[in-house]
Amino acid sequence: MTVNLKEAGKNQSIQTLETILSGMDGIERALVDTEDGEVKIEYNENELSQEKIRNTILQNGFLLKE
Repeated sequence: MTVNLKEAGKNQSIQTLETILSGMDGIERALVDTEDGEVKIEYNENELSQEKIRNTILQNGFLLKE
């Protein structure tokens, strides 16, 4: 799964997002590109939905590009 953040380049919050996502049950890997705000997420579809991942990102104050 790949999502794009509206706000990229803020290293502290980007690192926080990686930590939050990596700590979720079912997330195998989360990588954030600080240059363009692209977030690549590998997860177990049997444990977690894309909607839950998106909601977690939004609940932590990040905005997603449509």
